[in-house]
Amino acid sequence: MSFLPLFRFRVDFHATTLDDPSSGAAQPVCSGQFSEVSGFEASMEPFTITEGGRNWGEIHRVGPTNFATLVLKRGMTADHGLWTWFHGVASGSYAYRLNATVVMLGADEDIGGAGTMAWEFANCLPIKLKGADLSSSSSEIGIEELHLNHEGMQLVPGGAA
Repeated sequence: MSFLPLFRFRVDFHATTLDDPSSGAAQPVCSGQFSEVSGFEASMEPFTITEGGRNWGEIHRVGPTNFATLVLKRGMTADHGLWTWFHGVASGSYAYRLNATVVMLGADEDIGGAGTMAWEFANCLPIKLKGADLSSSSSEIGIEELHLNHEGMQLVPGGAA
């Protein structure tokens, strides 16, 4: 059994093609490296049914699934794609959604590699972007925090989608 180092990952942002969104083809928008990603959480709210004549407990049924906010901390990217995306959504000109993929890299794999497994987050909406404070005595890097709401997550076992 091999273990994956939890500190070797990257985050890719992509959109489905505008010509045919149902095709599933992804257009890369940007990638970034972050020191921490949290929010890998889904919780299902079951509901119960009380059945007449059934005195031994209630019947449990599947309810709606809620997803935690994905939080990317202390990161950097070489292009302005994340800022452009956040600015476009926040200014009200459009509510363009992107998909985010957190790609786990093997111990000896290059940062641009395909990865050994990945999590896909669907229809992400940036809700908070916090830049680092500018200070000549600071060692902080470009993006302090990026918070994303999303509409679902799935594990992609074979690597990046």
